[in-house]
Amino acid sequence: MPVTPEAMAALRLRGDDLADATVDALFATGEVGHYNTLMRSFEHTGESLPEGLPQVAHDYLAATASAPDWVDWDRMEAARMFFIDNNVHISTALSFASMPACYMLPHVAKLLAATHALDYPSNRMAATGQFTVYLMRPDAFEAGGAFVPAAQKVRLLHASIRHHLRREGAWDEATWGVPICQEDMIGGQMMFSIQVLDALHRLGVHLTGDGADAYFYAWRVVGAMLGIDLAAAPADLAEARDFSDLYMAKFMGPSDEGVQLTKQLVELYEDVVPGTLMDPVVPALIRYLVGDTAADWLQVPRSAVFDHLVPAAPLLLGVTEHLKERSPLAAMVIDRLGALTTRFELSSLTRGRVMHYAIPDHLKDEYGVRKPKPERWTPPPVSGLLADPPAGT
Repeated sequence: MPVTPEAMAALRLRGDDLADATVDALFATGEVGHYNTLMRSFEHTGESLPEGLPQVAHDYLAATASAPDWVDWDRMEAARMFFIDNNVHISTALSFASMPACYMLPHVAKLLAATHALDYPSNRMAATGQFTVYLMRPDAFEAGGAFVPAAQKVRLLHASIRHHLRREGAWDEATWGVPICQEDMIGGQMMFSIQVLDALHRLGVHLTGDGADAYFYAWRVVGAMLGIDLAAAPADLAEARDFSDLYMAKFMGPSDEGVQLTKQLVELYEDVVPGTLMDPVVPALIRYLVGDTAADWLQVPRSAVFDHLVPAAPLLLGVTEHLKERSPLAAMVIDRLGALTTRFELSSLTRGRVMHYAIPDHLKDEYGVRKPKPERWTPPPVSGLLADPPAGT
């Protein structure tokens, strides 16, 4: 499909037929809770489906149990090696460029604010990070890998959000089209692929054409597994550039929800950064990667010091790239440190938990509504025997 405003507008009217039908059937029969309970133990490719699984879920999982048959596994391996070589940089780009890019789209920010537990913003980032790590493991699509079941569950999670927002009348479909429509799913694919590559380039990371192509290709495979119609999606980096530019220019702007989500993101990563001295580097990095206009829309704090220091990051990365090219030992050490840093970041966000991609029974309470905090426990008053100790003690 050519990348034109008219073609993109038509995508706003389409969801994901297979996943939507599956979720609608589970809710119609009241089997969502049963499905979620059984699926908590289904985490790896090659495992037998849980006994007692609703038939509609069984049929969906059987139909989506493997990658598309057209996948070029040499390109997927090249993507994995690209990730290994740039894992810290990719994590940085996802956290501080791709996520803020989502927040600068008012309708996407509104959806995220309405459908994610606002009291636990780390869940959103942890689920995204875990999904990416699953994708780039050597066994991602093999028996024992965790990526394919995760993709199956995420696809149904998106369908459940469409189901709830439409049923509850919480989405202006006349204005925004179908929630999590094909255009927005492809837009998300662009944020995880070409916009990550753009951020890497801005950081000064040395990228080869083959590496960039392989990384984009991996997310094209992911898009197909998450229900994107590939006939409507960009086929290569040139088309991805056209789609991404049109999509962002069409929707981006300021919103209260975008400001709120960005504030949560900044505070979350300030907690991950040890101590407080380096806290300003988080907003400074976001501002550097998304630009001042978007950063001002999102009310990203300014720092007189770090806003000037962060643009020097490409020089530092250039030094590490030079060391990796000159010394295989340095390359091994730097890649190992990168893997450990990525693992530390993810463990900080997950707090050691495995993130489960379940179908929510409802959006309220779990998603987007702040519950009043329970009263803080206070100890009972000191007993009379201790309140007034005898004189001389």
